[in-house]
Amino acid sequence: MKSLCLITGLLLVNGYAQAEPFKAADANAGKALVEKHCISCHASSYGGDGSAIYTRDYHKVQTAKGLVAQIRNCNTMLGLKWFEDEELNVAKYLNQTYYKFTE
Repeated sequence: MKSLCLITGLLLVNGYAQAEPFKAADANAGKALVEKHCISCHASSYGGDGSAIYTRDYHKVQTAKGLVAQIRNCNTMLGLKWFEDEELNVAKYLNQTYYKFTE
């Protein structure tokens, strides 16, 4: 019985840990970066407020790792010079707002 309780507890903790892929990041800081650096480019490509890039059918980003990779790509291509923590802040904001990845 103790083993069953221990295994169940470990599975719950593991499931909770995977529920937020960017747990230590700051979504509010990420939102500020998106508003300052991303919206104008996305709006010029997708119209409106630019959010269609995240919600369109067949969007490129399919996983949390893919989200970080895309943010890094934009960071590099646009010469934003964001640090890794800033990229993760943006990832957390975008994930909470649009993607809802759990791992």
